[in-house]
Amino acid sequence: MTIVSKSPCRVDMAGGTLDIWPICLYHENAMTVNFAVDRYTSAIIQTRADSRIILRSRDQKVEEQFDSLAALLAAPKVKLSLLRWILKFFQPPMGLEIEVNSEAPAGAGISGSSSLMITCGQAFNKLLKRGYPIEKLREIVQNIESQIIRVPTGPQDYYPAMYGGVSALELSPAGIHRAGLAVDLADFNSRVVLAYTGIPRNSGINNWEVMKAHINGDRKVHKNFEKIAEIAQAMRKAVEKADWKEAGRLLKEEWNHRRKNIPTITTPLIDKLVATTARAGARGAKVCGAGGGGCVFFLVEPDAKARVSDIIRKEGAEVLDVKVAEKGVTVKVTGE
Repeated sequence: MTIVSKSPCRVDMAGGTLDIWPICLYHENAMTVNFAVDRYTSAIIQTRADSRIILRSRDQKVEEQFDSLAALLAAPKVKLSLLRWILKFFQPPMGLEIEVNSEAPAGAGISGSSSLMITCGQAFNKLLKRGYPIEKLREIVQNIESQIIRVPTGPQDYYPAMYGGVSALELSPAGIHRAGLAVDLADFNSRVVLAYTGIPRNSGINNWEVMKAHINGDRKVHKNFEKIAEIAQAMRKAVEKADWKEAGRLLKEEWNHRRKNIPTITTPLIDKLVATTARAGARGAKVCGAGGGGCVFFLVEPDAKARVSDIIRKEGAEVLDVKVAEKGVTVKVTGE
């Protein structure tokens, strides 16, 4: 049997980090606004007649082989640790050959790892007929990813992979509610520029450091997140109204408050890109994810898209050709 699965990555527009428990409980009307992009993670899983486990990453150019699942789990070091943790949870009773791939650059901040968790989780869900609803699967793989990275994770990174499209995640003591936002995608796509600035220096600790400060009662951080929560609410309204001038203003405001929380979220190159593109027609810009490098999202006027892209390239960053991915995770099964 062969399982082929894929899901999109994401760009966060406003409210990132607010989705991480328990920060979402400290602010009324906590919300995150994001959208799925057509940079995908994929997995191909083939069953074997023997007990061998073969792991392969096309983008990392890594292959590992083990005599059995038990041998994999007992190995002192496994390069493809994400797959090891997924297999540890699902405990497949047969040998497997697994090949994964990510179209997200290293450390891009567009949730390549979370997308891959949904991709692999749904593939094993189908292969082993576990029957987990997609929301339960998200809970499972989010918990597994937290085991891998050893810090709390937030749910917003998984929802674009689950559903695609443009979303607002409403976060409250009652849980998470995803609202799909109706957007003219042709128009919105003409306003999106995504730049990759390189592998982050230290983004892995950014969210955790600001979380600790918040939980420890740092009033400045709390105040900044209070403002970020207000911005996210306003961003949702702006997106729903297609008020891109206001969305751009909010994007700039969100970025300013996020920089106050942790200055290492930015780099000299990112600062230069934000400043130079603003003069060329970018309405606003912000780093994706935890920052320190990775990707920067620019909201531009359609007639400025080419000009802004040229400036980004001249400054030494890479422009990623993306548009909104309308669908979330898909799984195909052959040879049942």
